[in-house]
Amino acid sequence: MATKQRFALLGSGFIGQVHAQNLAAHPLVELALVADPDTARAQAVADRFGAQVATVAQALNSDAIDAVLIASATPTHAELLEAAARAGKAIYCEKPIDLSLERAKRVVEKVLRFNLPVTVGFNRRFDASHQQLKQHLQQGAIGRAELIQMVCRSSAMPPVSYLQSSGGQMRDQAIHFFDLLRWLTEDEVNTIGALGAALALPEIATFGDVDTSVLIMQMNSGALAQLDNTRRTGYGYDERISVVGAGGMAESASQCPPGASLWQGSSVTRPGLWPDWFNRVKQTYYQHLDAFVRQLNGEPVSGLPGLIDGLQAQAIAEAAVLSLAERRFYQVEAVLL
Repeated sequence: MATKQRFALLGSGFIGQVHAQNLAAHPLVELALVADPDTARAQAVADRFGAQVATVAQALNSDAIDAVLIASATPTHAELLEAAARAGKAIYCEKPIDLSLERAKRVVEKVLRFNLPVTVGFNRRFDASHQQLKQHLQQGAIGRAELIQMVCRSSAMPPVSYLQSSGGQMRDQAIHFFDLLRWLTEDEVNTIGALGAALALPEIATFGDVDTSVLIMQMNSGALAQLDNTRRTGYGYDERISVVGAGGMAESASQCPPGASLWQGSSVTRPGLWPDWFNRVKQTYYQHLDAFVRQLNGEPVSGLPGLIDGLQAQAIAEAAVLSLAERRFYQVEAVLL
């Protein structure tokens, strides 16, 4: 019989509040504690969802907590991940594990020894359209994947303050698609080449970031993949993936909110794309949480992104960063622990 999992939420900023709402809404979860250095913000989230405020130490040392959800600032993820593992808690950790791949590997090596349930926040695996695409590939509908085209085009630039601490477009935005590529193809990227520029907001070039990029990758199987990213479009949030094989093409296409089309004479007006990334992927956060909770209750769950997935996606991102800087192809490190 399924039992309620008692969660502590570590971090109550924007993404922490998204997770808080999902934790509170899940029938098999109790959002028990909220911890954040900003105690006023933590109190507001706790009051909204019927939880209590605690320090991180209190949350990790509490016998009344089964699992923690790490949604704090990126530089704190690795430390909290290791501390939660030492406390014997199940862990949902937002990506990335750390902006330094070497530090992330050291922490993961320690955490794996505890043999605890851990998932990393690559929530896009739980997009219904992407999951149908995965099923087509698993069923051999188009044969072996030969060419993969991915698009990630955000509708509006994030604040510069966010970009300065994000780790850059490869580690922050493109990394979701590095994970999707590995998950969909069940293959590894061995070579990557990247070109990028700061076209939407030139000032971010001063701290080495880009907002527009194109990447070419080759998989171990020989398949070729392309990914184009931009931080700003003039037409909404555009996310799509197509896979070509000898037997045809499978596609997870751009999506629009439900709505009517208007036909007038020779013109047609249809609903546009989702206005921003969050509205497009919002439901995937709940679906990821639900899969993790089902795993905690002993249900076999496939496709949950784990610690090695987090490291390997980051290894691709690191090679992409080097490729951007040096304008040449780079080999992707295979993470072996």
